Amino acid sequence: MTDQPSGKPSAVETAKVESNYLRGPISAELVDGNDFFGKVSINLLKHHGTYQQDDRENRTATDGGKSQKTYMFMVRTKIPGGKLTAEQLLAELDLCDEIGNTTLRITTRQGLQLHGVLKKNLKRCIARINEVQLSTLAACGDVERNVMCCPAPHHHDPVHRELQDLADRLAAHLAPRTRAYHEIWLRDEATGEDTLVAGGANGHAHNVHKHNGQPTGGDEVEPIYGKTYLPRKFKTAIGLPGDNCVDLYANDLGFMAICEDFKIVGYNVLVGGGFGVTPSVKKTFPAVAKRMAFCRPEEAVDVATAVVKVFRDFGNRSDRKQARLKYLIHERGLPWFRAKVEEYLGHALADPHPDDVRGFDDHLGWHEQGDGRWFYGLNVENGRIADRDDWRLKEALRAVCRELRPGIRLNSHQSILFTDIAEESRARLETLLRDHGVKLSHEISTVRRWSMACVAWPTCGLAITESERALPGIIDEIEVELARLGLSDETFTVRMTGCPNGCARPYNCDIGLVGKAQGKYTILLGGRLLGDRLNAIYKDLVPGEEIAATLVPVLAYFKHERTAGETFGDFCHRKGVEELARWSEQYQAQAVS
Repeated sequence: MTDQPSGKPSAVETAKVESNYLRGPISAELVDGNDFFGKVSINLLKHHGTYQQDDRENRTATDGGKSQKTYMFMVRTKIPGGKLTAEQLLAELDLCDEIGNTTLRITTRQGLQLHGVLKKNLKRCIARINEVQLSTLAACGDVERNVMCCPAPHHHDPVHRELQDLADRLAAHLAPRTRAYHEIWLRDEATGEDTLVAGGANGHAHNVHKHNGQPTGGDEVEPIYGKTYLPRKFKTAIGLPGDNCVDLYANDLGFMAICEDFKIVGYNVLVGGGFGVTPSVKKTFPAVAKRMAFCRPEEAVDVATAVVKVFRDFGNRSDRKQARLKYLIHERGLPWFRAKVEEYLGHALADPHPDDVRGFDDHLGWHEQGDGRWFYGLNVENGRIADRDDWRLKEALRAVCRELRPGIRLNSHQSILFTDIAEESRARLETLLRDHGVKLSHEISTVRRWSMACVAWPTCGLAITESERALPGIIDEIEVELARLGLSDETFTVRMTGCPNGCARPYNCDIGLVGKAQGKYTILLGGRLLGDRLNAIYKDLVPGEEIAATLVPVLAYFKHERTAGETFGDFCHRKGVEELARWSEQYQAQAVS
């Protein structure tokens, strides 16, 4: 095997090379009178934070009777660590009403998404987001995506502040440097001047970085990425062993803070997590990250840069289905990858610290911040912020933001934290939520609290079937069965996706539900809340209306055969899917007889 990758570059790679640093034909097509973009622009637009989509439920019929696509755009805001202000959230809420589909969505990576934006409003949308010092740059595309970190504002120790600081520095350092974003979306056509882009990275648009004398790719415009950027998306998270709320093992790169006496002494570096799968392509698979090394706090940015550069130089650019970092590590091996990272870094790294994930906090409910104030975590089912009938979450958030002016944090389970709440304002926050029909976090079931779903049908072009709109009804049924079995207080994760690409991280949870065909799902069991273990296929092609009934025998088995303190995921992993299936068949046979 040669050390350098080979193969003819894919069409996307060619488009990036010829794009003049992500410009391509986007500007011309913005004003061409069509309501859609061409193939080249569609791929380049992702790097600018937007996806072209088709509302499959609102297609129109042509004169010939054929279905005609209804084009629209999803616009994603990149928010490192999920940290924003009340004013910024209000601006996003205004946009969803003015030029979106009237809803806003919290993502599984601590960002925000607007849906239903028309092409004619795209430039105005992105410019408005930047006006409030947020940015969509690199929220999608073959670059470092939104850097995640624990959002909890604990001020009684410096650790959480240091985590957020690292997230901000990594986001700024690994952001694209191209001026294309300014030129296309933020340039005042009358004056020709660019508005400054938000998000920290933008002030460094022309800086050329070098680390330890290592080459930067010979590209002064994109010193880290070069003309071709990365082979595929790249995701980074920063968390703690005692609180893996960002799902470290699900990321291409994870920094697990190792602490002593409330001080970060270094990070365990995890590499190669990723969940995208194409069932028809057997060489694709989900993977949890591997523990590679330990680095000192001051080395973290340089280590991240080295990992990104190795991926840049050796990742698969011929087959996008094999282009994620997990496949490079699977092919070459972790020792080879670590050696390359050390080569690019310029020195050896220590072996990982023995500490590992042992806890997960979603930060819902009331918590003292350690500075005399409080934060409150509110469950937002599947991240969807909307006003419907007697449940008016969007209106409630506006009321809270305008009256109390809290800080805002988003967690990785698509929910929201209101921070910096004075003691005397706690009751008022609860009143504002209840007055708008919004249940407080302690008023929802445990299983609903720990569930999440991707957007799926009808807007996501990859979706095979429902997810976000289907999961609440399935949770309704599971709640009834858990109550009947006396398991309502059990904590386990349920995650659903409308296709196998894994956006809601269904492959490392207790119960994964993955869309396989229209209205049918693969049920996976045996992962766990800690997120460091893959689950396994239990049943395939299960109709959505049969999911709860299919899980009942397994839950009954768990109730009667679990060991002391054993979680549902650990029980399923210990028994194995074959034994679970055998027992379930006996259980159902007895129920019939």
